[in-house]
Amino acid sequence: MQFLRGTHRAILLALSLLPGCAESDAATGGASPALTRGPSVGSFGYYLTGRFALSNGDEETGARDLLRALALNPGQPELTEEAFLACVVAGHPDAVRLARLLPDNQIAQLVLASDDVKSGNWRAAERRFLALPRQGMMQWLQPLLLAWARQGDGRTAEALATIKPLIESPRFRATAALHAAMIADMAGLTGDAGRFYQIARDGMQEPNARTARILSSWAARSGHPEEAQRILNGLVIAAPDIAIALPGLIAAADRRPVVSAADGVAEVYFTFASALRMREAADFAKIILRLSLDSRSDFASARLAASEIHAFQRRFPAALHVLDNIPASDPISPIIRLRRAALADRLGRGDEAVRELEALRQEFPRSPQPEILLGDLLRVKQRFPEAIAAYDRAIERIGRPGAADWGVFYNRGVALEQTRDWPRAEADFSHALELAPEQPLVLNYLGYAWTERGKNLDQAREMIVRAAATRPDDGAIADSLGWVLFRQGKVAEAVPVLERAVELEPEDPTINSHLGDVYWAVGRALEARFQWRRALNLNPPAEEIARLEAKLQSNTGLPPSAER
Repeated sequence: MQFLRGTHRAILLALSLLPGCAESDAATGGASPALTRGPSVGSFGYYLTGRFALSNGDEETGARDLLRALALNPGQPELTEEAFLACVVAGHPDAVRLARLLPDNQIAQLVLASDDVKSGNWRAAERRFLALPRQGMMQWLQPLLLAWARQGDGRTAEALATIKPLIESPRFRATAALHAAMIADMAGLTGDAGRFYQIARDGMQEPNARTARILSSWAARSGHPEEAQRILNGLVIAAPDIAIALPGLIAAADRRPVVSAADGVAEVYFTFASALRMREAADFAKIILRLSLDSRSDFASARLAASEIHAFQRRFPAALHVLDNIPASDPISPIIRLRRAALADRLGRGDEAVRELEALRQEFPRSPQPEILLGDLLRVKQRFPEAIAAYDRAIERIGRPGAADWGVFYNRGVALEQTRDWPRAEADFSHALELAPEQPLVLNYLGYAWTERGKNLDQAREMIVRAAATRPDDGAIADSLGWVLFRQGKVAEAVPVLERAVELEPEDPTINSHLGDVYWAVGRALEARFQWRRALNLNPPAEEIARLEAKLQSNTGLPPSAER
């Protein structure tokens, strides 16, 4: 597939636009007149402002300015493609117009097929899907899209036959069976639907919220409400936030989640985007999610997934914007509202976040999630006593904690430790470990805390080793392992471990300070001082500055400040 080719291509394209700085009526290229009103900044200027807006997550402005640049340089192939992709991600209506200018671009053909789907022209959509090459991930995307187009055209038997080869492949079996089940379900072929749904359920490697909703719907509509509830309850361990929406999800389980072939196309794109996110192809996943929303604009799960990608990329305004207009009647609306509160807080709108959480507390008096999120927001702001109070209220609402609740005890433990209430903090970390014995965050935090206090060093090391086995590329855990080795007197063993920790987290002042300590202990004084100076330049906490300065002033032996 054709995508943006990165910074080098962008520079070449920007240079090619430098001569096109004068706007003229003949250069509008059929663009909307609104794009050419107002003072001209030239094609080059619009291109740069468009690229800048896109890099900051402002997709609407990015699409608008790239369209303006294209209006002044009609027919420029690479600019046409960039403007097209920006329009796709922004949901701009000009995406369809530009797609017609890009016959060799596969995303463009998918956009045109989506336009056919929206207009009910299933034969045209089918022709476009048929023309797509079946290579890479298109091996399963193309036949699934093709099957739903044929279902939209009323040809259920042909649709199921299209998917059959995928069901026979171990690699695609579960996903293909799920779509075959939804097609058979829609067509009233209950026997085939039940068989395909069972194949899909057997192939689920781990709980997946969307798949669970689809499978629970079938169970509820087949007269097995208890089974539907079991399927949904199984999601909470992997995603505790879902707990606040569980009552609504269970109540809505007997609703058919896919009621049209257009919904089915949206599901295909959503599944594909989810796979791309796991492969760390976030920008492409956003494009595919936009195609999903083109087919089904009210698809809350797709909006939530797009928001999570934006948030991961630290594009918080875009992450919040994509969650607009999701109806309160949607079963996952409470989860959306939690996300909106968290994003509002990240954007500096803390009062708005607190108001939303207060409303959720009132509407869901048995749910701990609003209190947990409030505690998290307060803890990040270092308002530890208030955070502890919020966690207390959350734990009271939980009642009997289960494996999914380890996080609230862990986070309260962190807040308690920061207020120097170590006995309560240690009890919370121990309780979190009872609930989730192999949770690397808890193993590492408690092990490191014991190391700092010079207690239970053998047990601390064993716990940190277990954490490192789970997360070998985590710099904080590598630091903990090196530090416990150092505290046990295994200085030579600690050196390579802490060097590895600095490689993983080069900007962490504590890790750099620790490496300096072990260098000093093995007689590498120049390197030790270098690490301590580096740590001082990485904005360490105020209490750490004095320790680092004392180390740098010491001339003999390991500084007392290293023995904290």
